[in-house]
Amino acid sequence: MPQNDLVKRLLWMGFVAAAESLASIVALRFAMLAWRRVYREDPPGMD
Repeated sequence: MPQNDLVKRLLWMGFVAAAESLASIVALRFAMLAWRRVYREDPPGMD
């Protein structure tokens, strides 16, 4: 593991950014699925 605090901080920031991106994708897919189940059509702007 890197010993430099700056490298550790950059690695942590990269990990957090990746986790946030993944969470955002999962949330969007869940919202799209829920919209389609409720309204039986694609969400607005997805055409």
